[in-house]
Amino acid sequence: MNNQPTLVMIPCFSGAAWQLNQLTELKNYNMRTFCLPNDINKIEELADFIMDQVIDLDNYVLVGDSYGAIAAIAVAIRQPKGLTGLVISGGFAKSPITSPLLKFLSMLAPFFSGPFYRQLTLRFHSAQLTSSFDKEGEIPWSTNLSRDLFIKSTPHKAYINRIQSIEEINYISLLGNILVPTLILTPDEDKLIGEEASKTLLKNIKNSEEVIIKRTGHMFRFSHPFKYSLEIKKFLKKYYM
Repeated sequence: MNNQPTLVMIPCFSGAAWQLNQLTELKNYNMRTFCLPNDINKIEELADFIMDQVIDLDNYVLVGDSYGAIAAIAVAIRQPKGLTGLVISGGFAKSPITSPLLKFLSMLAPFFSGPFYRQLTLRFHSAQLTSSFDKEGEIPWSTNLSRDLFIKSTPHKAYINRIQSIEEINYISLLGNILVPTLILTPDEDKLIGEEASKTLLKNIKNSEEVIIKRTGHMFRFSHPFKYSLEIKKFLKKYYM
């Protein structure tokens, strides 16, 4: 494939680099990923960081999952040279923190690290990510696995910085600046992001299409990597031969 792009995988809120070997349907594509920096508390600064990661590429597709999706959107709005496509999964264009309890915990979180962070904040956050379909996954998923991911990959400082970075974010009015072909991957059930987020993206990004992956939840990249990577492969085949 002479026109084959490099797929640049942007991590979710955990900040952990993607497990590229799980994306079996994309094995013939060049892929790269990275960990998110822990000290950034502004999405625009995160977009700057991502731009540094792709500086050597002249043909790439950004693939952003959840928190990584808002970062990918921030980059795509800039219309950088070399960006030829965009994949957004479980994504949003404005802050998804609408639950009063989650807002309250977010306010408290900066003042309580250690056991409070691990036992209360991460337990509640992970519970918001769960779906009734997680156990059906190619890799069965659970609330505990989400929490383990955060404990391993997300220091308290990084968690606070990422929460702060999205509290007031709203890119809806700028989505029209995204001109590249865009795939919006949406799980069947998403308690954290809700149903309106993907509809807003689909409505405001000109050259976009949505695929709802049936019987999946917000963590579908982890629980259903075959289905997830297959839909990306189908999208890529439309535009890159």
